[in-house]
Amino acid sequence: MPFISKDWRSPGEEWVKTEEGWEKKKILECSNLSLIERHNNFDRYSNEENTCTNPVNTSWMQENCLNEDDDSNKENQIDNSQNNIIGDGTVQPHCHITIKCTKEIAGFNGLSDAFKRLDFKSAVHDVRRFNYICKLLDLLITYKLPALSGCAQKVLFKMLEEVAQQVSTSQQNIHLLNKLLDQLRLMINCACWGYPLGSTQLWENHLNTINRIVDIANSIQIREPSDESFPKLENLPEECVREILLRLADHKDLEASSKAYSVMARVCDEQRIWRELCCFHFTQQQINFVLDSNEPRSSIDWQRIYHKLRKAFGLREEYAEIIQLCRNCRCLFWKSIGHPCIADKDPNFGEKLQDVDKNSLHVPIPPQAFLTFFSL
Repeated sequence: MPFISKDWRSPGEEWVKTEEGWEKKKILECSNLSLIERHNNFDRYSNEENTCTNPVNTSWMQENCLNEDDDSNKENQIDNSQNNIIGDGTVQPHCHITIKCTKEIAGFNGLSDAFKRLDFKSAVHDVRRFNYICKLLDLLITYKLPALSGCAQKVLFKMLEEVAQQVSTSQQNIHLLNKLLDQLRLMINCACWGYPLGSTQLWENHLNTINRIVDIANSIQIREPSDESFPKLENLPEECVREILLRLADHKDLEASSKAYSVMARVCDEQRIWRELCCFHFTQQQINFVLDSNEPRSSIDWQRIYHKLRKAFGLREEYAEIIQLCRNCRCLFWKSIGHPCIADKDPNFGEKLQDVDKNSLHVPIPPQAFLTFFSL
């Protein structure tokens, strides 16, 4: 007799009332310092939202919220219940996923749950992870918005609002925010019947969020340095300007830099800049495929070669921080933070991995591959 998963007869999820609406209890338990935040805000929730009258919320709060006077006991229980905080107090956001569904294991990966478990909303404010999340948002808005659930759409727009706040504060990557907003307007305007997916009330909330994002984007003003500040960019020697331009990985940034002032324009026309850009994005085999073997090396127009390579092979994606997949526990996590791995908890399991290359156990997951875990 085949084994039938009990998912179809599950009693359902337990939900908790929060400021942003109803959330799954298991998601809140693994979110960053969720117990501390709800413990500190328990009185405010009780007075403003009257959540203590709800039997589910009351029992959940009594079970997880601790005595305010016993700070050390509170920290110990949070560490034991979440098992998500390492010794130095760093939170380890991670998300367990189902790689393959079988008759014995029937799993479904929720995109909105993964965003919350991996703490994408806070990761937007980390300069190392900003580009990764923006690329992920770009893919979702451009290609996957009609396929997202209402909950996933809600989390996506919240993340986009956080991106706008980060851009407004740092005054950097304004072009990325404008690109995301342009794609979002295009997707909404191209909908055949109403909006891509969801109820009228849901999209009224989405439009309110979009209007807030647009207001933030329109209010961004680049603050120029004062006349007293020194040195300015134009005061740097040409060697320093060249070293700065050699570290740009996007040809659009080079083209924009050439419009700044005459020294940058002259350096951007140098063949070395474009040759280094070709070597960064493409392999030597790809470069040899485009190069004319009869053409002298000294007369090569590397800017023309770069654009031919870009159209033929596409650009290499490079991120300072990237999501990784642990092969041991089927867990997604941020590389620099790590995760509570089964190999670290179980000595017997760790002994089996003594002769295994540790680098092969963690697989980098680019944004396109990240969406495949959620049938997108």
